Amino acid sequence: MAATPEKPAPATPRRKVSRHRGEGQWAVGHFTPLNGNEQFKKDDDGLNVRTRIETIYSKRGFDSIDPNDLRGRMRWWGLYTQRKPGIDGGKTAVLAPEELDDEYFMLRVRVDGGRLTTEQLRVIGEVSQEFARGTADLTDRQNIQYHWIRIEDVPEIWRRLEAVGLSTTEACGDTPRVILGSPVAGVAENEIIDGSPAIDEIQRRFIGNPEFSNLPRKFKTAISGSPQLDVAHEINDVAFVGVHHPEHGPGFDLWVGGGLSTNPKLGVRLGTWVALDDVPDVFGGVIGIFRDYGYRRLRNRARLKFLVADWGPEKFRQVLEDEYLQRKLVDGPAPEQPAGTWRDHLGVHRQKDGRFYVGFAPRVGRVHGTTLTKIAEVAEAHGSGRLRTTAEQKMIVLDVEQDQIDSLVSALEALDLRVNASPFRRGTMACTGIEFCKLAIVETKARGASLIDELERRIPEFDEPITININGCPNACARIQVADIGLKGQLMLDDQGNQVEGYQVHLGGALGLDAGFGRKVRGLKVTATELPDYVERVLKRFQEQREDGERFATWTARAPEEALK
Repeated sequence: MAATPEKPAPATPRRKVSRHRGEGQWAVGHFTPLNGNEQFKKDDDGLNVRTRIETIYSKRGFDSIDPNDLRGRMRWWGLYTQRKPGIDGGKTAVLAPEELDDEYFMLRVRVDGGRLTTEQLRVIGEVSQEFARGTADLTDRQNIQYHWIRIEDVPEIWRRLEAVGLSTTEACGDTPRVILGSPVAGVAENEIIDGSPAIDEIQRRFIGNPEFSNLPRKFKTAISGSPQLDVAHEINDVAFVGVHHPEHGPGFDLWVGGGLSTNPKLGVRLGTWVALDDVPDVFGGVIGIFRDYGYRRLRNRARLKFLVADWGPEKFRQVLEDEYLQRKLVDGPAPEQPAGTWRDHLGVHRQKDGRFYVGFAPRVGRVHGTTLTKIAEVAEAHGSGRLRTTAEQKMIVLDVEQDQIDSLVSALEALDLRVNASPFRRGTMACTGIEFCKLAIVETKARGASLIDELERRIPEFDEPITININGCPNACARIQVADIGLKGQLMLDDQGNQVEGYQVHLGGALGLDAGFGRKVRGLKVTATELPDYVERVLKRFQEQREDGERFATWTARAPEEALK
């Protein structure tokens, strides 16, 4: 009898071998595929668009602008098209860019280190009144933003700003954006080190430099020698934080890879100490790594934070030292916990030269051009030629003699600029919102201002530090994830089933002291109409349930969900 043949063994399934497409990292030879943004940057450097604005677009008008310049390269000079009026938030993600575009622009003025003279502020105010319908928002990156700008007026605006030493160069775009600096650099009594010389040198060497004008995405920098940790260093791409080294003295601790938006990450320490004179070189190394190794294939992975997360701080430091600096960095200590709960420098404070600085708060950063010119006049009348913007949408007058303080405070308060502000005026920030922003879904500025008024009226006795950050979309320009109460705009249904503006609530975020992201409670959303009721309710529960000295963020971390709704 013939043997039964054995059945052949089943074939092993072949693994599908996918070809690695790369992340678009130049340093490892991945120059393709290019997304649309990478293509227009390859076609022409964004810095070159200025010539076309001055010689063509400003003369022929809005309709003459090339689309890749309009929605791309013009950002390299601080220009974004603003949202066409009357388009509701439900259409933000539905309409094509050309349907959202108005024929007016937002124009962002760089204020590196937040440093302004009264002459500069006066010009900013005059430009606002003449060309921007009075708009001039203070941002949480120390800039000033105009709206309603016509392309025909841009060359004249540049001429006026640049005549007093101001610039819009690389205020937007895939570039090194404005450099945050301590708003009391060089004057604060408790300052560890003044980082202003490093800011100046970075500006000179890197801003407007074609070697660094094509980055994978935007690049945010912060430099502060203040023990109050006043520049949100944890959420910048690179940050230099003042520290005392036991052997080398005052210098900076280096952080990389912070950022918020839809994938928030806190920056990480590289464990190094950087001398003041070395800060520009180290900055150049970090931004060089981003340019060469940053992920360019997908825009949503193109920030430095993704590279840092993949590499880790040890590898990042090694590449920085070996490939870019060609030397080892000194190991150094971490910064100490911030000195004080508030970091906005509001109020009256003595300077190290015996004079005083006076910090004041507008409502959610919204001011008018006439107000800015009056602030310049008031500051000059009280002996000051210098002002600073802050990373909290506030402003400071420097160099005030003691006998001028009361008069200055009265003059500022008469302009509705609070020196002695409530926690709500002091701690509420808002992004641009649906009024002008093409990405926004809901209103922010007016709602933030009205929320301040309501809370001051309803709970005037509340005197604890509190931050309430309002954002019109998920992109977190107003830092919703690191606020005590972060409000992310979205559309939702009210009790009657109507689609209305509302907010997803984040609770207990923080920077500086126990930095971390806020807690999202399942289903915790509030309509815009219900917002004052909700915030009042949760703050009163905090007052009732808090332990001695407990901060709001600490309470929200331990509170049951029912108490947070």
